[in-house]
Formats: sequence, structure tokens, C-alpha cells
Amino acid sequence: MLLYNSMTNRKEEFAPEGASVKIYACGPTVYDYFHIGNGRSFLIFDTLRRYLEFKGYQVEFVQNFTDVDDKMINRANQEKISIGQLAERFISEYYHDADGLNIKRATVNPRATENIDHIIEMISALIEKGHAYPSDGSVYFRVRSYREYGKLFKQSIEDLEAGARVNVDEKKEDALDFALWKKTKPGEPYWESPWGLGRPGWHIECSVMAKQFLGNTIDIHCGGNDLKFPHHENEIAQSECANGCLFSKFWFHVGFVNINNEKMSKSKNNFFTVRDLSSVYGYEPLRYFAISAHYRNPINYEPDIIEQAKASLERLYNCADNLDYLAENAVSEDRGEKILENFDAYRTKFTEAMDDDLNTANALSVLFDFAKEINITVSDASYAKEFYQKLKEKFVSLCRVLGLLYNQGKSSIDEEIEALIAQRQAARKEKNFQKADQIRDQLKDMGITLEDTPTGVKWKKA
Repeated sequence: MLLYNSMTNRKEEFAPEGASVKIYACGPTVYDYFHIGNGRSFLIFDTLRRYLEFKGYQVEFVQNFTDVDDKMINRANQEKISIGQLAERFISEYYHDADGLNIKRATVNPRATENIDHIIEMISALIEKGHAYPSDGSVYFRVRSYREYGKLFKQSIEDLEAGARVNVDEKKEDALDFALWKKTKPGEPYWESPWGLGRPGWHIECSVMAKQFLGNTIDIHCGGNDLKFPHHENEIAQSECANGCLFSKFWFHVGFVNINNEKMSKSKNNFFTVRDLSSVYGYEPLRYFAISAHYRNPINYEPDIIEQAKASLERLYNCADNLDYLAENAVSEDRGEKILENFDAYRTKFTEAMDDDLNTANALSVLFDFAKEINITVSDASYAKEFYQKLKEKFVSLCRVLGLLYNQGKSSIDEEIEALIAQRQAARKEKNFQKADQIRDQLKDMGITLEDTPTGVKWKKA
């Protein structure tokens, strides 16, 4: 299998030692619903994991929750709640949307605030080795102490210094140095440390949690392109200086989602949340959209493209549903073993596409060729029930590697109910409680009762 390594800027053979693969992925800062740009990254990470498991690897997948930073603090203060309450709320909302997108739960989702002792331990090690220094209650990483700084971003320290827009801070030895520990300010949460009351910087948490749950060296580190610098560059510096060894063998970065060919981001206020889009289109078309282009390429969001995704999914569902129908009506004893063997060529073509740097776009093309041949070759119930069941298993197993067809067997009524629930959640977010109550009443009239739980909204038929 070839994977593009952002550290070397080329495709390389991915051949881990043994049957286990250790992956660390940068997760969300849990102060709001995640947008489709974040969602694409999470979906690509999930597809990578699924494919490695399909190939027989045991994947340890760690994805963190950043549950303390400036955005968290500002949002919590605005709402007059603690950052812990804010985190619990949006971790629950993350799981709701991730489950809707059919993203597998991580092996572990560690939180920054649960690893303060380990963060302090790594910072202390960096100070002891001369790579960090305390200053007025904060601690900073000494960038020039790490000679390879800039190797991921492909910029030397001198180039970074020349192009940097940095604020003069008399507490730092060098303008390029970055905070590992931040001295507490009024209105901020804090923890005790050898340097006084404070909280961790953003970058240190990922270095610590990767080490804590996966060890000093991991196989793959995942993230969006926007995290290469400074976040991932700083992670590398911290981890390799603290641990004295290579941090990650592969760096795996996902391209942006654009709106009108401009990068989508919350800071530019040109974003759509997965929650909002799912209330219009459902979740699975968003998953299809995310994997319809090669993961390293940017992808442009347009409503028409999501509509095309829905139509494409319908073709895949129709193929699986037709095989179910034929199996139910089969009367022959002919197992069609030779024909089944012919369809194995599609598994080979599928793996060839995915082995070439996780080329999901080409893999989807293989699935549609597979479905087309099924429709041409198998048009009536002239084979045994077992034949149709095995053929469907071959087809669906490849679809499931991409996380698709997870709603087969779900009725359109179920999908309508979930769409209404998503609309209700969006209305509550906007504090439009009148609309939320109207939707709840509409669901009640349909015989649906709702239960708001810490892990999201559950529904059942009366």
C-alpha cells in the first residue's frame, strides 16, 4: 500500500511492523458543532482506518478532544457556564453527528483536561533537557534548540523568522518560541503546576496524548492541511525533543473544503455545519461527498454536488435492494459459482485503487462498474438464494469499506424522523424554541417520543 507522506512530499510504501497500526488524529475543539470542512477530515481518517482493518490490521485509533483553549473559555464565559459543561455538551453533539456520518468510535477519545499531570510531566522533561524555560508563570518552548524545526512545513527557522508576524513579548527569549504552559488570567480555568497556576498550551496536549496512549513513535499522524504549521510542526519539536526519537513515521493531511473556491472556516464565517446540512440532505450524502474526490485535493461545496451524491447513493442502494428481492424470490438450485468468481475481479480493482494512496474516487468508480455488471448479468431469479446472498455480500463489503450503505433496511419514515430531529436540534441551537416545540409536536403526532440524553437525542415509536 502506498501512502503520501507529507514529511517527504511523496508516496511511500506503508508497511508497518506486525499486525498493529497506531494512528493519532487531531480531533475537534469542543466549543461548537463541527463544520463540513472538519467533517471531511474526520471522514477521511475513518475511511483510512476502515481500509487498514479491511486489509487485516488491528488499528489503535486515538482522536483527542481539545476541551480547554481560548475559544472554549470565551464561549463558556459568554454562556455563563463552566468549560466542563460546554465540553460535555459539544462532545455529545460531536458523537451525534459522527454517528450520523457512520464514523467509527475511536479506540479512545482523550481530553486535554484529563491529562494535565502528563502534560506537566512532559513540560518538565523539556525544561530539564534545555528545550523549554519558565518565564513569569508561563513556560515556552525554545524553538532554536531543535535544529530540525520547520522540516514538515519545509521552511528553515530563518525563513520562518523573516516571514513571521509575531507580537513582541518580553517574557519570551525569542519571538518564535511558543507557549507550553500559560499563566492564568482572571476568568480562566487553571491548574496547579511547578510554575504556578495556569493551563496547557494547545500544541502540547497532542504530543502528550499520543505518547500516553500510543507510545513514543506512532505509525500515522492525521490532520487537516491547515494544521501543518504551526500545530504539527510544534508537536514534532516537542515530542522528538522530549522522547529522543522519531514522533511519527507518516504524516497524513486532508485537503480543504471550499465555498465558492475559498477555504471554508469558522473564522471567515463562510461555513456550514454538518448538523445544518444533515437536516436538509441527511448524513450519508455528506459522507459520499467527502470521499468523492481524492483526499489530498480541495473539494468545492455546492448544493448540486450533494444532490448528485444522493442520486449516486440511490444507484448503490438499488443494486443491494434488487439482490435482496431476487434472493427472496429465488427458486433455482444453481449457485452460479463460476459467475461469483468472475465478480472477484472487482475486489482486486477496488484494492488497487485504495492501495494507491487511498484513492476513494477511483474506488467509487469500481463500485459503480460492479453494480452495472450485476444489473446486466443478474436480471432475474434464475439462481439459488445463496447465490444472490453471496453476491450481495461481495458488493456490500466493498461499499462498507468506504462507510456507505449503512442505512440499508432503514425505512424512509426513519430517515424523515431523523431529519426532523436534526432540524429541531438546529432550532434549539438558534434559540428558536417555538420552532423546536412545533417539530416536537409534529413528531408526537407521528407517534414518536423523544428523550434528551447526555449522548444525544433518542427516539422511539409509541
